[in-house]
Amino acid sequence: MTIPVQLLLFCLAVPALLSSLYLLGATLLSRRLPAPVPTSKTLCFDLIVPAHNESANIRRTIQSLRNVAWPADRFRVIVVADNCSDDTAAVARAAGAQVLVRDEPDKRGKGYALRHAFTASGTAKFADAVVVVDADAEVSGNLLEAFAARLEAGNQAVQAHYGVRNPMASWRTRLITIAKGAFHIVRSRARERLGLSCGLRGNGWCVTHKLLAAVPYQAFSLTEDIEYGIAIGLAGYRVAYTDEAHADADMVSDGEIARKQRQRWEHGRLNLIRSKCVLLLAAAVKRRSALCLDLALDLMVLPLSYVALNVIALAAAAAIASWLQLAPSIFLWCAAACSLSLMCYVLRGWQLSGVGLQGAWDLARVPWFLVWKVLVALRRHDSKEWVRTGREGQ
Repeated sequence: MTIPVQLLLFCLAVPALLSSLYLLGATLLSRRLPAPVPTSKTLCFDLIVPAHNESANIRRTIQSLRNVAWPADRFRVIVVADNCSDDTAAVARAAGAQVLVRDEPDKRGKGYALRHAFTASGTAKFADAVVVVDADAEVSGNLLEAFAARLEAGNQAVQAHYGVRNPMASWRTRLITIAKGAFHIVRSRARERLGLSCGLRGNGWCVTHKLLAAVPYQAFSLTEDIEYGIAIGLAGYRVAYTDEAHADADMVSDGEIARKQRQRWEHGRLNLIRSKCVLLLAAAVKRRSALCLDLALDLMVLPLSYVALNVIALAAAAAIASWLQLAPSIFLWCAAACSLSLMCYVLRGWQLSGVGLQGAWDLARVPWFLVWKVLVALRRHDSKEWVRTGREGQ
């Protein structure tokens, strides 16, 4: 009886301990990054907005992009009206954007829209680099300055901080803001400090046409951003991180909409874990590549809620086994160390999130949030199409 119990505890302890140590290391390396040097402002950008039935939001996003602090003759705003059944294209043109209309119902998805736009941008030979911004996002005025600083330093891909535009809408959006503070800022700062790749996050990222020529865009999964970030990592390129610039998008407070959104993200991520981890680990060993190793570790560290559930299961099993004298107390100490590491990681995310004491109070809802996440994970999700997420207030 003792050996099977200890084997179970060992199987619970290993992933919990490795994930917690990874997150604790990121926390310890998450101090603010040094500011870059001013740029020459000579680079040209195509700011690309993939949009599927976004007529209600697209005008605001275009206005935000047109207000960036960059010479007006060195950037263009391009909206891809992708398989739209509303007047997204007309609204975007009226707001001052160039519009690419794409009608291919059998190839729906953000990845297809982006490939279409990247091809058109390359053919025009105007831009040195392309920038991807979601159709419900607003960007900081220094976005192109921050990207240009990294490109002039020799990087070929850059990710800005992907923040929340409506953090105080509800307890759910505040928890998402804290999660983004941890996942996007804490982990990305640490990876940037170590010279690794922070990966692509779907909104507020930039790649050069030189990189697109070297690694053609072929990412069409539900998590096309992570997929392409891995592809360029396997090709030896890293994604630099800048958190002095940001692209903030709406997050929903409605539970049903949030469930569908979370299902798409997490099922897509699990598919990538199955298809890419072995490739990344093999590349890490063969090339002695810390970049590929870190990309694999980042994939294997599951979303924080699952890591927390792992630690809770370890703590409960270790407590029962210790009480029945079926296992040594080291497993309880391991659970305690993991819990402390996760607490440091979450509190650092809260500190960087800017949601204040109200956000700290909302952390008391985390147990209910964990139950919700388990129920979401158990529900089947088969959609591979680009399904427009309902927006806050609509």
